[in-house]
Amino acid sequence: MAAAGAFSLREVLDAFRGCVTERREVLLEPYLSGWWGLIRFLQSLGAVFGFISRDAVAKVQIMERHRRGEQGRHYESLQSMVEFELSQGPGELRGRPDSGCRTVLRLHRALLWLQLFLEGLRTGHRESRTAAICTDSYNASLARHHPWVVRKAATLAFCALPSRDAFLEVMNVGPPEQAVHMLGEAIPYIQSVYGITQELFARHSLLDLP
Repeated sequence: MAAAGAFSLREVLDAFRGCVTERREVLLEPYLSGWWGLIRFLQSLGAVFGFISRDAVAKVQIMERHRRGEQGRHYESLQSMVEFELSQGPGELRGRPDSGCRTVLRLHRALLWLQLFLEGLRTGHRESRTAAICTDSYNASLARHHPWVVRKAATLAFCALPSRDAFLEVMNVGPPEQAVHMLGEAIPYIQSVYGITQELFARHSLLDLP
């Protein structure tokens, strides 16, 4: 069992496993719970991922305010959120920096990076360079949405990442081989949530919200 406030891969697995309904709707409550788990993962690694974890915290808090707000019933799932916010008109959607669609889009982009990074850790070997895994994952996902100065700072910070075994130890599920096994369970659920979100946002032309 992970200590209170510590990252636990099992908690992330359980959250993302509970995200998708039989109708392929993505429920926001377990989605945000899964994100809090991923944020604890980033924070457990120190300042290296600070620029990403701080932004993720801000975005998750915005979504929690939507969930608790007067229109909270429209924020039960990603699908109901998109339907509601689109019904308010494109001007309202694009003019609000705290809209649910815009906020989830930023989390969605970061989720791809984490998905690719965790998969790289799973399929790597003991001598694999985590800096290379992380940089490749970042370049294939978040980098395209960041200005040059952020990209440069990120890739320099990744050089300070600990070993693969240290990452697997942070998972708090036992020895490295057990962490690798559980990553194999968790990643398909994260991929499923990412894929459904990508389809939903593409269908409504929301992938390039400013």
